[in-house]
Amino acid sequence: MREALTILGFGPCHHMFEVMANEDQKRLWRALAKGAAPDWNQLFAGYASCIDWPSAHYWRDLIEFYPDARVILTYRSPESWWKSFEKTILAGISQSKDQESLSLTLISRQVFGGLPHDRANAIAVYEANVRAVVATVPPGRLLVHNLGDGWTPLCRHLGVPVPDQSYPNRNNTRDFQSA
Repeated sequence: MREALTILGFGPCHHMFEVMANEDQKRLWRALAKGAAPDWNQLFAGYASCIDWPSAHYWRDLIEFYPDARVILTYRSPESWWKSFEKTILAGISQSKDQESLSLTLISRQVFGGLPHDRANAIAVYEANVRAVVATVPPGRLLVHNLGDGWTPLCRHLGVPVPDQSYPNRNNTRDFQSA
């Protein structure tokens, strides 16, 4: 999705990759995870869109702060989500030695209540989040983009033409683990 949004002109797109690569971003997001008041303009300075961690955790605040922004919920079945989560984010959580990292403070502790390895708990958290987004974001503002949907629904939702290139396939498990 990050690559797709960039191709469509909604880049640069903020993602956890930016946080990991930038000490200022890391400092700002860690402070937010510890309870600092958000300064969304500073956190997203230079970015035209955001996806994934850590911004996805703050979707309620973001839809309020950016009332005209279109919202995209990338969806996959809970089982498919778990398999991806287990191989990528959970693997990162398991390897993290930095107790201040967002993977531990935000994702593991806050989002998953300290139980990210508990499959049933993690899937329940995922499903509850999906239900909350669908119930909260007005239908005209929300696109539930299923894994594999490609360009057409995304471009229709964003009001842009379908590009003359294949839908990107990045940030897969192999890409994530090599980052």
